[in-house]
Amino acid sequence: MFKGIIPFAHQLLRDCVQEGDTVIDATCGNGNDTLFLCQLVGNFGHVYGFDIQKQAIETTQALINGNGYTNISLIHDSHEKIDQYIPQKLHNKVGGAIFNLGYLPRSDKQIITKSESTLAAINSLLKYIRVGAYIVIVVYHGHEGGKEEKRAVMDYVRQLDQQQYAVIQYQFINQKNNPPFVVAIEKK
Repeated sequence: MFKGIIPFAHQLLRDCVQEGDTVIDATCGNGNDTLFLCQLVGNFGHVYGFDIQKQAIETTQALINGNGYTNISLIHDSHEKIDQYIPQKLHNKVGGAIFNLGYLPRSDKQIITKSESTLAAINSLLKYIRVGAYIVIVVYHGHEGGKEEKRAVMDYVRQLDQQQYAVIQYQFINQKNNPPFVVAIEKK
């Protein structure tokens, strides 16, 4: 049976993240991916979580606290500013990263991820992830501005040097209403 989009994204992270790693959730949202990353890295790893919405940071913090994790730094800022928050000593050491593009569910649908900040964040993360680690991007594109971001992300990942990166796309092609899909970048 095919995995759904989020289970597939999580399986990719499960395959590359090790206990004790540092990892990044570039879009905390409601905190589900952040919690998953906390569980993967365990008490000796660390999760950096970013979101531009205070509501997302608060929801994620409550979820993390409710599950007893303390191995996290939540950052109320854009993921495009990763370089300002993640120490350079972590270049080529981060075990994985995830994005959920689009808008925060049950929130203001006018506040969305944008291609400029997303591409800047992906570009920065390429310096941080180690060989064999993945940047997993869940692309939700059925909203205003989503098609433009989808196009920009796909154009960007297609041009990545195949000697340095492998890029896959996982999607269901017979579903209606702009189904989300996964793009994953592996550093070689």
